[in-house]
Amino acid sequence: MAQVLEFKLPDLGEGLTEAEIVRWLVQVGDVVAVDQPVVEVETAKAMVEVPCPYGGVVTARYGEEGTELPVGAPLLTVAVGAPAAGTDAETEGSGNVLVGYGTGAPPARRRRVRRMAADVVTSVADAPAAPAPETGGRGDGPVPVISPLVRRLARENGLELRELTGSGRDGLILRADVEKALRAAAAQEATAQEETLLPPASRPATTTDTGGVTRTPLRGIRGAVADKLSRSRREIPDATCWVDADATELMRTRAAMNATAGPKISVLALLARICTAALARFPELNSSVDMEAKEVVRFDRVHLGFAAQTERGLVVPVVRDAGARDAEALSAEFARLTEAARAGTLTPGDLTGGTFTLNNYGVFGVDGSTPIINHPEAAMLGVGRIVPKPWVHEGELAVRQVVQLSLTFDHRVCDGGTAGGFLRYVADCVEQPAVLLRNL
Repeated sequence: MAQVLEFKLPDLGEGLTEAEIVRWLVQVGDVVAVDQPVVEVETAKAMVEVPCPYGGVVTARYGEEGTELPVGAPLLTVAVGAPAAGTDAETEGSGNVLVGYGTGAPPARRRRVRRMAADVVTSVADAPAAPAPETGGRGDGPVPVISPLVRRLARENGLELRELTGSGRDGLILRADVEKALRAAAAQEATAQEETLLPPASRPATTTDTGGVTRTPLRGIRGAVADKLSRSRREIPDATCWVDADATELMRTRAAMNATAGPKISVLALLARICTAALARFPELNSSVDMEAKEVVRFDRVHLGFAAQTERGLVVPVVRDAGARDAEALSAEFARLTEAARAGTLTPGDLTGGTFTLNNYGVFGVDGSTPIINHPEAAMLGVGRIVPKPWVHEGELAVRQVVQLSLTFDHRVCDGGTAGGFLRYVADCVEQPAVLLRNL
């Protein structure tokens, strides 16, 4: 006899609490195999395909495309046969509820993933009644909200959740509902202020939008970027220092390296190699501030983020253990992550855990910038375009390849002397790459 199982949106890792349904990959009535991707979702980090840990017939889907669901909300139900559909823990069933875990994993991993699956998959026939949503705010009734992010967003903006009508399943309040209420409140406040300032004959008759106005919700990557940058500006007392450097010798060195057989070395890889060497000399900048503990947390390894502009917005992929990689390995990893960023296939793990960011805004044809630190990191090195400019070289005026370097840093982790020393070392390596050899 077939058993109907409910598959819920799994925890996609890195603290993500919700995801938006971008595209369903199966229809009701379709037969799905174990580990077959059933839906494509967009988190605040990346686009991911979610595989179903069971094989069988899809009997229901929850949520239309464009709907935002919290972790733990039902995604679909599957009618499976026992034991042929693979639901028995001792057969070939997957339990693959986290992206990246497949049936080909070693037995120990599969057992661990099955234990994870038990937390998110329940039998419709046997499951106990769902617990009442958490009570919060004023009054005695429960508030239909699951996501802690939604509760925090409402709390930080003084919004009473009990006054909202949820658009989710069974009246569940989603982040979109809170954002809609906040936009409406902001528009009402702006209109009230305008009416106070305008003479009666000039006041608008309604508060609805007029023609020519476009409103784009801050959701997905754009919303995540907005939240992170706003938090960085609120919490980090940043400062910026900058210097011009003669990159002629660096470009000659790269040309000589690429003239030999083997993979080509990118400018970004050379800058990353210089950056990690500088962090080894000034480790204060490879850190983060823990305000709750009132501590500066310094990291032993450099996980180097780099800013990448894509059609879906700005993302910051992370190169793990960048300090342990040579220029060739760095070039390969930058290329891999950049291609994944443009294709929208970066995983949450590719986009989190950075300890320092390298921002090459020179690709946009600009010389300088004062970038916002990628919270919770403590610093960011910015690199402008490398262009021919007049430069005094060996006592004579010459045309050289010049670049502007800038360092934005958290003034809580160090003072200007440390920041200036870091930036000066980077500039020295750019001007004389042989300086870097002393640390190898």
